[in-house]
Amino acid sequence: MRDFDIIVVGAGPAGLGFARALEPTGLRIALIERQAEAELASPPVDGREIALTHRSVATLERLGAWDRIAPEGVSALRGARVYNGRSPLALGFDPEGGGDARLGCLVSNHLIRQSLFETIEGQPGVTLFAGTGVDHVHAERAGATVALADGRTLTATLLVAADSRFSMVRDQLGIPAEINRLGKSMLVARVSHALPNNGIASEWFDYGQTIAMLPLGERRSSAVLTLPSEAIERIAAYPPELLAAEIERRFDQRLGAMQLVSGPHVYPLATTYARHFASDSAALIGDAAVGMHPVTAHGFNLGLQSGATLAHLIRVAVARHRPIASPLLLRRYEARHRIATRALYSGTNLLVRLYTAEHRGARFARRTGLAAARMAPVNTAITRMLLRH
Repeated sequence: MRDFDIIVVGAGPAGLGFARALEPTGLRIALIERQAEAELASPPVDGREIALTHRSVATLERLGAWDRIAPEGVSALRGARVYNGRSPLALGFDPEGGGDARLGCLVSNHLIRQSLFETIEGQPGVTLFAGTGVDHVHAERAGATVALADGRTLTATLLVAADSRFSMVRDQLGIPAEINRLGKSMLVARVSHALPNNGIASEWFDYGQTIAMLPLGERRSSAVLTLPSEAIERIAAYPPELLAAEIERRFDQRLGAMQLVSGPHVYPLATTYARHFASDSAALIGDAAVGMHPVTAHGFNLGLQSGATLAHLIRVAVARHRPIASPLLLRRYEARHRIATRALYSGTNLLVRLYTAEHRGARFARRTGLAAARMAPVNTAITRMLLRH
């Protein structure tokens, strides 16, 4: 008899959400995480603000995690604006309905992680292996084996990798991935500012930089600056007053005078897309399957939905007394998640290349594309896509 029905490697939001979604099944689940249990229970602030779609909020509600996030930790995202260079024109995305309608909301990553961890604490059938990594994995039609770094060995019917875009489990399963190390880094910092943001997220593709402001209340935002890694490391070392002034200058004083509230935090940028999302007795979810560029803010949402999709198929299989790791089930998961991600992943990468290239053709294409996207039917279609994911 195997030790577990499912082994999940990685207790980030995707792994936690997946394990929680299986609560009605009574399956025996091992959850392996390198971080200590105390860090999972009280995650450190990492500076990342997650733009949640309505679908992701609904998923968190079903998992019992949403009500664990205090209302003051949720900021309304009422719309978005995209600027190109020094052009005064902005591409706007606003939800239909007006009034209090929202594109979504912003919640700090550590609050989401904490709420999801709270939901699985005490969940029958879940065994947490915290504070230890994975040394080796093996999966075949007969099942999966995981050797932990502390010397223990676990067996299961299904192995699920949720261990980041540089997934060691994915590599050991022999699943190739498209990995793009972009040579750029993202600096995130909370700032206060003199002028209100009206709940509007702004993204500005200026020559040589990308800077975004995510609304965290009327006069507070999360500043997200993307530059070559060497430049970001230099700016991150600035004292607070100088860093705030630098962000204010780079955003062209559009929100007035700024002060640093917290941060900065720096993250090197890379995108990944696995060639397959499943193999014999194994599946990839979260960033192990698809690691998105943060420019469209959909990476978290897609990762959460990947776990929800796989969990739904497993729940159906359990209800019908069918195998939870059959080739048919895993092929269905892969097909559904590929449909949900491939076009958005490719389109996001194309957008990044188009808006960060500096040659004349790219500048012309940006102006043309901005004008086309401002047309009502195109703009409405893009807005609906943002809301759907």
